[in-house]
Amino acid sequence: MFVDEAVIEVFAGKGGDGCVSFRREKYVSKGGPDGGDGGDGGDVVLLADENVNTLLDFRGVHHWYAENGRQGEGGNRHGPNGAHKIIKLPAGTLVYNDVTGELMRDLAPGDEVVIAAGGRGGLGNDRFKTSTNQTPQKATPGGAGEHFKLRLELRLIADVGLVGLPNAGKSTLLSAVTRARPKVADYPFTTLTPQLGIAEIDPARRLVFADIPGLIEGAADGHGLGHEFLRHIERTRVLVHLLDVAPPDESSPAENYLAIRAELAAHSADLAEKPELIALNKLDVLPDEEARQDAIASLRTELQVGHDTPVLGLSGATLAGTRELLEALWTMTKRGEERPAWKPS
Repeated sequence: MFVDEAVIEVFAGKGGDGCVSFRREKYVSKGGPDGGDGGDGGDVVLLADENVNTLLDFRGVHHWYAENGRQGEGGNRHGPNGAHKIIKLPAGTLVYNDVTGELMRDLAPGDEVVIAAGGRGGLGNDRFKTSTNQTPQKATPGGAGEHFKLRLELRLIADVGLVGLPNAGKSTLLSAVTRARPKVADYPFTTLTPQLGIAEIDPARRLVFADIPGLIEGAADGHGLGHEFLRHIERTRVLVHLLDVAPPDESSPAENYLAIRAELAAHSADLAEKPELIALNKLDVLPDEEARQDAIASLRTELQVGHDTPVLGLSGATLAGTRELLEALWTMTKRGEERPAWKPS
């Protein structure tokens, strides 16, 4: 199960109280104060862990506590500090203050941040001795730890986002170029949750792919499965707009492209400007190479794109064209040769 939102409360530890104590030994009169300080409360720490890819653990556990510091003791013994509470989250998690709406953290891979600081330990009476007050009866209590109600929102971090209508072949392509094994079937919305996979071009070059659930017309307004996942696409560097060469509803690839482009633009102007590559998929259903080249040329003509706009033909089922796709995406994501997304006139 993929879970991409959760609300939790975090409680940093309270600091331990300072101690009021006086030295008492045989044959030693007026030994003086020897109350130790209290220990500091534990912090709540957020760790972006590469082995965690969902917020599922937080759906059933809503309260997370760091340990309190212990009280100081006589003999100037410092109370032990409270243990920190480390919460492992997926990279790409946005951490909001659920009360104020403030974005507190945006966790990048490997980040380790204190989200709630533990209270400071109180001072023992040994801290308050002076030449005029040699028997202080004063100690201070430990400070309170911070407490926050947090809203966690996971946005996938990937180099390449696969977008398109349901049944465009995104899951098949993901399984063809990576080791991911998403569910594949011949009905709409096979993909119900975002899927990640790593494509290895060669030992030194890898691309992280995100298969986003199929978008439909009206997705930006909350229709279909696409609305809650549109935000994941914002974290990708390049989009692969996958089109079915022969859509089952007898629409044209160009019509489907324009429909999804409109949904991306309705969701976010920045998303509409994201670099993209257009890929015409399922070319294996066409009878020969001439028909495949004609289909690509026809799509270019209908979209009125120039030769500088990448339009590739491929087949996720037979792997035809997938190597060329990976090389083109590597160039776009890693070598700074990104091309602006095409916008219809």
